[in-house]
Amino acid sequence: PLLDGDANREMFEEQLDIIFKSFNESSFSHHGKYYDIPPKVPYRGYELEEITLVPRPLKRPVECWQPIVSASERGLNLMAKYGIKGMIGGGAAAGGAAEKVIHAWQQVQANHGREMELGGDLIIGFSYHIADTEEKAIEEASRYFEEHMKMFAPLGFVRGLTDEQIAATADPQRARTAGLPTLRDAVEAGSWLCGPPELIIEKLMDVQKRYPGLDQVTVNNAVGTPEHVILEQLDRFAKEVMPTFKN
Repeated sequence: PLLDGDANREMFEEQLDIIFKSFNESSFSHHGKYYDIPPKVPYRGYELEEITLVPRPLKRPVECWQPIVSASERGLNLMAKYGIKGMIGGGAAAGGAAEKVIHAWQQVQANHGREMELGGDLIIGFSYHIADTEEKAIEEASRYFEEHMKMFAPLGFVRGLTDEQIAATADPQRARTAGLPTLRDAVEAGSWLCGPPELIIEKLMDVQKRYPGLDQVTVNNAVGTPEHVILEQLDRFAKEVMPTFKN
């Protein structure tokens, strides 16, 4: 079924059913279209009816998180059915795609009997780079942004690119004139946070104000960023940004 989208989703949904049965029930069985647990075979002189997950979860309900990518109605309803929380990448610019997803998420949760503030049970992810000024941060991180795009554009993870633009990401000469997105574009779109700590705090405060139910974000550096830069950036974020929100 991996080449059949509908069958693939159907199998995934059955897998979720099995996983949550194993979490929530002291012993369980499952007999579906794709999986038969336990199988009807002799076991030590008898036929096994149920099995147990070992070791048992330390805390229940088990907190589960899943990336929200397509944000289809079917997908969001499936997450709500099992109480799965959502992770949204690409920031949260006002009026952007993520904002629509956040509103849709709140409505789906309400349809399942869970009233929550906007942003509840979600994590929003941002890429970031801290420097003394926004211009300096963009200048320093642009090379990492471009390497990230070179890797992920051919995989379809950079939206809005033509086939010609995707091909140009691997050719430095063509890339300059291909009209590819820049880090400055990403900053303006809200998917990247670039600048001094106080500017990043200001932008995160704005996100917090717009989504009062949101209590967690993730931050990351672009794939290809050198280890020493990542460690320096994490250190600055922890010391110069996080204390504002802890207090």
